[in-house]
Amino acid sequence: MGTRIPFTQPDGKTAEGYLASAGKANAPGVVVIQEWWGLQDQIKGLCDRFALAGYDALAPDLYSGTVIPYHDTEAAAREMNSLNFLEATDQAVRGAAQFLLRGSSKVAIAGFCMGGAVTVIGACRVPEFSAAVTFYGIPPEEAAKPADVRVPLQGHFANDDDFASPEKVDAFAAAMKAAGKNFDLYRYDASHAFMNEQRTVHDRASAEAAWGRVRTFLSQHIG
Repeated sequence: MGTRIPFTQPDGKTAEGYLASAGKANAPGVVVIQEWWGLQDQIKGLCDRFALAGYDALAPDLYSGTVIPYHDTEAAAREMNSLNFLEATDQAVRGAAQFLLRGSSKVAIAGFCMGGAVTVIGACRVPEFSAAVTFYGIPPEEAAKPADVRVPLQGHFANDDDFASPEKVDAFAAAMKAAGKNFDLYRYDASHAFMNEQRTVHDRASAEAAWGRVRTFLSQHIG
């Protein structure tokens, strides 16, 4: 449904990503952020799903073409740990937002796993965003403080998760509340990456419930 496109970052360099268009003028936009596997078909499929729901969706390729197979967690960890999260947010992610705003009145960000952490950073650092949705991803506080989140944030977390553990979610939610931030928190009796239908951890009931909540949230904040 979508296609790979180039776009310009704030620093003037060219990045690439996968764009799925809603097919209507002035559609709101969603920047979709990949898991630690890279910009693979499942993330592209989510962009297509956003497009069918009426959003122009662009997933910037934060690994510059590298895609990791699901069995190779060591390679995925190496790629993630070599990524400069702040630079990626300020350049590729913000550039994607600016690209979408050429045809959209408002744009949000939604990310999964590693991309969920990038989403929270983007909610702090990218002025173009009007809303943010994180799936099972929380950055370290030195990268993004809850008090610095500047847009409404919706969070979806699994109760069986070592990456974004319930304890980390509790601490993040408490800090968001203490800072007076707009934070909608949902928890699911599922495992990390329950939205990824290509993996055995996929939980259809949780994924469909989360998707409905995302649709409602985005319609409230970006149209």
